[in-house]
Amino acid sequence: MEYFGFIILGIVVLIVLILLIRNIKIVPQAHAYVIERLGAYHATWETGLHMKIPFVDRISKKVSLKEQVVDFPPQPVITRDNVTMQIDTVVYFEITDPKLYCYGVERPLSAIENLTATTLRNIIGDLELDNTLTSRDTINDKIRIILDEATDAWGIKVIRVELKNILPPREIQDAMEKQMKAERERRARILDAEGEKRSQILVAEGLKESAILKADAVKEQKIREAQGEAEAILTVQKANADALRMLNEAAPTDRIIQLKSLEAFAKAADGKATKIIVPSDIQGLAGSITAIKELWKDDKAE
Repeated sequence: MEYFGFIILGIVVLIVLILLIRNIKIVPQAHAYVIERLGAYHATWETGLHMKIPFVDRISKKVSLKEQVVDFPPQPVITRDNVTMQIDTVVYFEITDPKLYCYGVERPLSAIENLTATTLRNIIGDLELDNTLTSRDTINDKIRIILDEATDAWGIKVIRVELKNILPPREIQDAMEKQMKAERERRARILDAEGEKRSQILVAEGLKESAILKADAVKEQKIREAQGEAEAILTVQKANADALRMLNEAAPTDRIIQLKSLEAFAKAADGKATKIIVPSDIQGLAGSITAIKELWKDDKAE
């Protein structure tokens, strides 16, 4: 009997341990557990180790406190100028109060989707098509403010709302595509014209630089030629001056001077001049030379 008593006691202890172990809960980071006791809200467990009473407490809902993203399907909306468009939205939100999220509204995500669609229709209904396409940031802010106020009672904070796609009717899309194509072609023509203009400017600048370089080369050539001629004249003048200086230093006789004049006269006579005026002194010298030659011939004949 005592043996069976120990067995039963062991079984009871084992069951109690299993129940205790199964009712020890660890709440992970960025999560919260909503606990009900006997069917009524009891507490919200945050991150850490917790123990619930078996058969009395139960985890009603496990809630993630991370930022969540919900992509809602396109919703048909009508603008003030009676244009029907399809707009899909993306909502970023986080749960700030797990208790309100659990008990505030049935199916919170579905409630947010319906509220988003209604708010979107109301806002777009006050705008025309052009304003709708160009006022995306304004629409996002208005929807976020309205959703955040409405979902505050559900323990939800709407962080931001984004209009993912705005799809106007097919004919408007075709017209917009044609307009965008025309705009691209216009910009391409402008770029081509600017490129051609730039090319012509570069060619003109190249021709200008070439002309300047040619003018500089001609100028440099003329300067060098002038410098060469000047140096040649200076050289001749210097040579003449040196010759005169040497002649003066040698103290030549009148006869030598007359002979030098005769040599200069001979060089002048070799030129192309058709008329030469002979100085009288050179004539006399020439006569003397002729007489000397005749005498020298007579002496040689004897």
